[in-house]
Amino acid sequence: MTSNRLLAPPISIHTTPHQHDVENSDSEGLSPDQSLSLQIPPSPTSRSMGGSTLRSRSESFNSFAETSRSRADSFNSQAETARSRANSDVKTLISRFEGDEVSPEEALRPSKDNEKDFKDDNSPFAFSRGQLNKLLGPKSLAAYRALGGIRGLEKGLQTDLVAGLSVDETSISRKVEFQEATEYARQRKPPGSGPILGHDIAVVDHERKGQYHDRIGVFSDNRIPTKKSLSIWKLFWNAFNDRVLIILTIAAVVSLALGIYEAVGQTPEPGDGPSLDWVEGLAIEVAVVIVVLVTGVNDYRREKQFVALNAKKEDRQVKAVRSGKSVQISVFDVMVGDVLHLESGDSIPADGILISGHGIRCDESSATGESDAMKKTSGQEVWDRIENGTATSKLDPFIISGSKVLEGVGKYLVTSVGVNSSFGKIMMSLQTENEETPLQVKLARMANWIGYLGTAAAGLLFFILLIRFLAGLPGNTETSAMKGSAFLNILITAITIIVVAVPEGLPVAVTLALSFATKKMLKENNLVRHLRACETMGNATTICSDKTGTLTQNKMTVVAGTWGSTVNFARDVDSTDSEREVTPFAVAFERLSGETRALLLQSCALNTTAFEGEEDGVFTFIGSKTETAILTMAKDYLGMGPVAEERGNAEIVQLIPFDSDRKCMGVVVRLGNGTFRLLVKGAAELMLAKATSELIDTTEDHLARCDLTPTARARVTASITDFAGKSLRTIAMLYKDFQQWPPLNAQTLDDDSSMAVFEDVFEDMTLLSVVGIQDPLREGVSKAVKQCQLAGVKVRMVTGDNVMTATAIAIQCGIKTEHGLVLEGPKFREMSEEEMDEAIPRLEVLARSSPHDKQLLVKRLKELGETVAVTGDGTNDGPALKTADVGFSMGIAGTEVAKEASAIILMDDNFSSIVKAIMWGRSVNDAVAKFLQFQITVNITAVVLAFVSAVSSSDGHSVLSPVQLLWVNLIMDTFAALALATDGPTEKILDRKPAPKSAPLFTTNMWKMIVGQAVYQLAVTFVLYFAGNSILGYSKSNAIQQKDLDTIVFNTFVWMQIFNQFNCRRLDNRLNIFEGIHRNYFFIGINIIMFAGQVLIVFVGGEAFQIKRINGAQWAISILCALPCLLWAIVLRYIPDAYAAVVFDFAAKIWLALIRPTLKVLRVVFSPVAKTWRGLSKVVFSPTKRFTKRAMSKVRPNSAGQKSTASDEEAITGDMAMHSVPTTPDTSKGKASVPQSPVTPPEVRVQPPPITLTIA
Repeated sequence: MTSNRLLAPPISIHTTPHQHDVENSDSEGLSPDQSLSLQIPPSPTSRSMGGSTLRSRSESFNSFAETSRSRADSFNSQAETARSRANSDVKTLISRFEGDEVSPEEALRPSKDNEKDFKDDNSPFAFSRGQLNKLLGPKSLAAYRALGGIRGLEKGLQTDLVAGLSVDETSISRKVEFQEATEYARQRKPPGSGPILGHDIAVVDHERKGQYHDRIGVFSDNRIPTKKSLSIWKLFWNAFNDRVLIILTIAAVVSLALGIYEAVGQTPEPGDGPSLDWVEGLAIEVAVVIVVLVTGVNDYRREKQFVALNAKKEDRQVKAVRSGKSVQISVFDVMVGDVLHLESGDSIPADGILISGHGIRCDESSATGESDAMKKTSGQEVWDRIENGTATSKLDPFIISGSKVLEGVGKYLVTSVGVNSSFGKIMMSLQTENEETPLQVKLARMANWIGYLGTAAAGLLFFILLIRFLAGLPGNTETSAMKGSAFLNILITAITIIVVAVPEGLPVAVTLALSFATKKMLKENNLVRHLRACETMGNATTICSDKTGTLTQNKMTVVAGTWGSTVNFARDVDSTDSEREVTPFAVAFERLSGETRALLLQSCALNTTAFEGEEDGVFTFIGSKTETAILTMAKDYLGMGPVAEERGNAEIVQLIPFDSDRKCMGVVVRLGNGTFRLLVKGAAELMLAKATSELIDTTEDHLARCDLTPTARARVTASITDFAGKSLRTIAMLYKDFQQWPPLNAQTLDDDSSMAVFEDVFEDMTLLSVVGIQDPLREGVSKAVKQCQLAGVKVRMVTGDNVMTATAIAIQCGIKTEHGLVLEGPKFREMSEEEMDEAIPRLEVLARSSPHDKQLLVKRLKELGETVAVTGDGTNDGPALKTADVGFSMGIAGTEVAKEASAIILMDDNFSSIVKAIMWGRSVNDAVAKFLQFQITVNITAVVLAFVSAVSSSDGHSVLSPVQLLWVNLIMDTFAALALATDGPTEKILDRKPAPKSAPLFTTNMWKMIVGQAVYQLAVTFVLYFAGNSILGYSKSNAIQQKDLDTIVFNTFVWMQIFNQFNCRRLDNRLNIFEGIHRNYFFIGINIIMFAGQVLIVFVGGEAFQIKRINGAQWAISILCALPCLLWAIVLRYIPDAYAAVVFDFAAKIWLALIRPTLKVLRVVFSPVAKTWRGLSKVVFSPTKRFTKRAMSKVRPNSAGQKSTASDEEAITGDMAMHSVPTTPDTSKGKASVPQSPVTPPEVRVQPPPITLTIA
C-alpha cells in the first residue's frame, strides 16, 4: 500500500541569548530576555492537507492577516506583513483554509442550473438566495468571507444578532447594497452591539397582516412543497385504468352498438315492439362510470386527508429571538434573518451561521454523510481568524438544516429556509408515495388470491357457456346481430363475475380505516407519524413508560429542601415530624447571607437551559419543567431578575450540557476576583457521591465549608430518601472554585484546549443544597393503567429517578403490584440474558435507568415475543424508540430527535392518550376484520349464485344481470367499506387480550359467520330462483311473472347484503349488533343511501337492470326472506367456536388435498394461455396508455414543470455527490472522476526541509 502522507518537517529549538535582539523584539507573550524566531527554509512544494498548510501566498487576495511572502510580486496586501529579506531570520507560519486563494467573485459565482437564484433585482437585501446557498453548497469559508462574515450577513439581511427580527416588520423601504454589507463587516464593532433595524422597517401600528412580506417574497418561507397530489381527473383515470373494467367497457360498447343496430337497422317481428337490447349495454357503461366516479372521489378524499395529516406531522415549535424576546414559533414561520436557539436534542430547521455557543457539536450524518460529531465555532471567531490569517478548513460556523444538535447550547443566524436550505433540497429530491402498511400489503395479497379464484370461476363459466353456444349454432335461426349479442352476453357475464369476485375494496377499507383513525387520534392527542403504528398499537402487549410528564402532570414545584446537611425547609411543615427540625420556606430563604444567596442564585439562573418567554400570551419560563421549577423558586425567594439579564451580567467560560448517562449538567463562570466557579446540578444520590464537603452556616457573610462527614452524608441520604418516599424528584446542587480554567493537570478537549474534560474536574465538590420537586400524578392515570392491565397490556415504569421515588409513584398509579419486581438500571444491565429472561416477566419498575438500559429492556422484551410500546423524550431515547414496535415521543417535553425516532407523538405527554391509541389501533384491526367478513360473504354468494344460475339457464343468463352485479359490487366495495371502517372504539374494546403477531386474518368466529351467512343466502336465493314459480304460483311461460320473480330474487339478494352488514358490526358472539350505531353518522348516512338506491332501482330501474316495479306483497316477500339473516346470525353466534373450529379444520384439510393437485394441473394448462394474454395485453393496451398519457399531459400543464423539477432534482443529487467527495478530471473519459484516496500521486513521499525554531 502506497503512502500519500505529507511528512511534517523536523523542528529544532535553540535557546541562545541574544540581548541585542530583545530591544527590537515585538513578540507578545515572551519574557524580556527571550525572543522567538521561526526559521523555515524554502519548501519545494505546497499541498493542502485540509487543515494548516504550508504554501506560498503569491496568489492570496485582500489578505488582512500578517503574512510572510516569499515573492517580489506580491500585491494588494492591506495587513501588516513581515516580508522575507536577505538578512532576516524571522518568518511567520500561517494557516490556510480550502478556497483561501479564491476571489469573492469566484466564491459566489453561480452554476448553470441555479443562475435564477442569483437574480433578485427588486430585493431590499444585499444578498440573493443563490449567494447565501453558496455558504453550504458545500461548506465554504471562501463564500463566508466574500459575504462579510457574520457581521456582513447581519447588515445584508437587515436583522440584528441580539434582538433578532422585529415582530413589526412588514415591508422594507431601504435597500442595502452588497458592498455596504461587506464593508460593514470591517468595522471594529462587537457583534450585536446595537440594533441595525429601525428606520429600514415599515411599521404599521403593530398590525401583523403582511408580516415579513418582503422577506418571504425574496427568500420564501420554511415550507417544503408537498408532492403534488393527483388531480381528480387523474384519479378517475387511475380508477378506470383496470384491465377488467376496460374489457367490460369494450364489451358493453360492442353490445350497445349491436343493440342499436337491432333497434334501428332491423324491422321487428309483427306484434313485437322495438328491440331494447341496447339498454343493457348503456346501463353497463353507466354503471362503470358510477364505479369510476365513486372510486375516484374516494381516493381524492383520502389524498386530501393524508396531505392534512402530513402537514400536521411536520409542524413543530422552535425557539427564536424576535424583538429582543425569546418566543416559540412554528417551524414553518422561520425566516431568513431569524435568530434561533440551539439546544442539545434539537433538529435544526434551517441553514445558518453560528452566532455564539458553548460546546456545540452536531450530527450531520443525515445531511452530509459525515459520521463524526462536528464541533461548531462561532461566526465572529471564524471571521477574526480569517482576518488575522490563522483560519483553517477545520473551522466550522455552518449550521446545516436536518442535522441534530448532540450537545451544547447557542444561537445561530438563519441564512436559507425551505427549498433553498440543504435539507429542503434533499427532501425535494426524495419525496415518495405514502407508505403501505403491513396489513395493507397482507390484504392486497389475499385480494389477489380471491381474485384468482373468481377469475378461474369466470373462466370456467365462460368455456361452459361458449361450448353450449357453439354447439347450438347449427340450429340457430336468429340473425347475425342476435348471435353476436348472445356471445357478448356470455362474455359480459363472465367478466362481471370477475369484477364482483376481485375484492378491490379490501385495501381501500384499510386505507379508509387508517385515515379515519389517524384523524380521530389527532383529536385524542395522538399524532401518528407512521401508519403502521396504528395497526401495531392495537396488539401491544407491554408498555414501557416514562414517569415525569407521562404518568405525572409535569407541573413541578420545589416544595422541600436542605442547605448542606443541617438546615431542612419545606412549604408545608409537618408538625408530626419530630426527628428533625423543618423551617418554613420563606424563613429559610430570609436567613441566607448575601454571599450564599448570590451563590444559590448563580446555580439556579446560570446553570440552566430554560429561558423566559410567552406561552398563550402569559409570561412564563420555557424549558425543562425541572429547571423552570428551580427558576420559579429563584424568582420568588431569591429576588432573581430576568434570566437574560442574570446571564448577561455573568461571564460564562464553559457549559456542560445535561447528559442522561451522568444525569447532571454544569456551567463554569469567571468571578469578579478572577477565579472560576464550577456549578453542577443533577440527580441527588449521584451528586452526593461526588461531594466531599458541605456548606455550613448559610447565614455568615462568607462561604463557610467543612468536610462532609459520614454522619452528615447519612443525614443528606435520609433527606433524599424522605423526599423520594413522598414522590418528590430530588435534585442536588454542588459547586467548586478554581484559581484558573482549565485547572492545572486537568485534561482538556482535543479540539479546544480552553475547555476542560468534565469528568476530570468533577470531583471533591461542595454540597450546596438538595431540593425536592413535587410532580403530582396526572388525573386519570390510575384508571388508564388499570384499563391496560385488564386489556392484557402490562405497564412498566422506566425512569431515571431513584428507586424510592419511582416505587412510590408506581404504587400510586397501580403499576407496582404486590409481587412485582423493582430493579435499578446499573444492576439490570449487568445481568446475563438468562437472568434477564427470568426477571423481566415480573419486572414492573426500572429505576435509575439510562437510555441504553431502556433499549436493552425493549430488545429483550421483543425477543421474548412481546409487542412493545415505549415512551421517550430525550435525544438518547432515540434508539429505544426506534427499537420498539411502537415508539411514543412527548410532544411537549420531547426533543426533535426523539420525535423523529418515534411512530406516534403524544401531543399532551399524557399516559391516558396511550390508552386511546390502543383503542384506536384495535378499532382499525376490527374495522378491517368487519369488512373482510362482509366482503367474503358477498363474494362467495354472488359468484356461486351467478355461476350456478348461468349454467342451469337454457339461454346462459345469470339470475343476476351484469348491471345488477355491478350495483352489488358498488355496495360491497365502496359503501360497506365506508360504513364499517368508521365505527369508533368503545371502552369495551379493552376487555379482550391483544392478538399475537402470528394471529391469522380470519378468526374461527369470522369463518363461522361467513360460511353460515353464505349458506343461508344461497339457500334462500336458490329456493326463490328454482322453486319460486311453484311457491308463488307463477307460470314460467309468462314473461311478466318471470320478470317479477327475477326482480324478487335480485331485491332479496341485495337486502340480505344490507342486513348482513349490521351482523358484521360485531366480531364476537355477543348479540347486540346495534351497539353504538347512533354515534356513527357515516354508517347511518351510507345505509340511508343504500336503502334509497335499492328502492329507486326497483321502482325506476326497469330495462337497465332487467327488472320491473313490484307490488307491496312482492316487496314483503323480498324483505321477509332477507330479514331472517339477522335471526340466523343469532343462531350462528350460539354455536361454540370450538365446535366450529373442528369442522373448519377438517374441511380445510379436504380442500387442500383437492386444490393442490388441481392447481398444478391448471398451472401446466394455463401457463401458455397466460403468456399469450400478457403478449396481447401489451399489444392492445400499450398504445392506449401512450395515447392517454399524451392526452393527459396536454390537459395537465404541469407536466413540463414536473420534468423540470425532475431535472432539478438530478442536478441537486449530482451537486451533493460532487460536494461530498473531491473530484479530479478524467481526461480519458471526458468527465470528472471521484478519487478513492487523497490526490497526492502514489509512491511520492514529500519531504519538506527542516523548520528551525530559535528561542534566544
